[in-house]
Amino acid sequence: MTYSPAENRYDTMVYNRCGKSGLLLPAISLGLWYNFGGKDALEHCRAILQSSFDLGITHFDLANNYGPPPGSAEETFRQIFKKDFTLHRDELIISSKAGYPMWSGPYGNWGSRKSLVASCDQSLKRTGLDYFDIFYSHRPDPETAIEETMSALDYIVRSGRALYAGISTYSPEQTREASRILNNLGTPCLIHQPRYNMFDRWIEDGLLAVLREEGIGCICFSALDQGILTDKYIDSIPDGSRADKLNNKLAWGGKVTEENIAKVKILNQIAKKRDQSLAQMAIAWVLRHPEMTTALIGASKVSQVEDSVGALKNLDFSVKELQEIEEVLAG
Repeated sequence: MTYSPAENRYDTMVYNRCGKSGLLLPAISLGLWYNFGGKDALEHCRAILQSSFDLGITHFDLANNYGPPPGSAEETFRQIFKKDFTLHRDELIISSKAGYPMWSGPYGNWGSRKSLVASCDQSLKRTGLDYFDIFYSHRPDPETAIEETMSALDYIVRSGRALYAGISTYSPEQTREASRILNNLGTPCLIHQPRYNMFDRWIEDGLLAVLREEGIGCICFSALDQGILTDKYIDSIPDGSRADKLNNKLAWGGKVTEENIAKVKILNQIAKKRDQSLAQMAIAWVLRHPEMTTALIGASKVSQVEDSVGALKNLDFSVKELQEIEEVLAG
């Protein structure tokens, strides 16, 4: 069937300015990391993307290695985009990244100019797009000068392959240096994509301050700690869940431990008092920072997208609520 987006798709979504740029991003963005690969049913992926856009989510986030297998998420996206979103390209922010292993030999990894530009070109072919709205250095390269990596991002923007440049998982010091270089080149750093949630708060130790001072936006991933900060694991690990598939060892090192679940049970009660699901409260919690432009969610079901967007109905925390959450996390 032909897809027609909801006419009211912009009525309730919150849009935040990305740093000091002119770009607005939805407070909830959709990441295509783990549930849009070659092993996932195309129509199921299509339903998630359609529902997201209907709810005002205009930002879809990819990377060269997303799948599994690597590259397949971009190929899945190409099929859906061609069928449903071609006429709405100017309503969308589509991003991709390079920096993790993608092909054999010395050029398919990390952050050299050769690797980033070649990977960007490959990603454009896989997605069928003429350009990306944002292209990221997916991680800092310990063996390549940051000047070379930032120069490659500058070239990718100036050559029309992308509109904006971004970085991901850079330390506060690396972020400040990347920003300095990109500003001097005339291609400011638009956005930083770090991991951040109630159980992983490293960005509070310097990075948020750097982003504020440099005027860089922030899009956090893993706001739900890959499902731990939901009610999914309160009783047991469901068969077929991500934690079950990865043998209770999640891809970014999190674990469904008894200690974490004990905290999750208390956090769930706080969320209920706020008339929210735990997932909604966890998303609202990461968005409480003025530097945080958008929370990047992953979804394997349409209902998960709907629940996440529902977080926007209550983004405010009382001092007491924040104190209660801090006590739980410190326990």
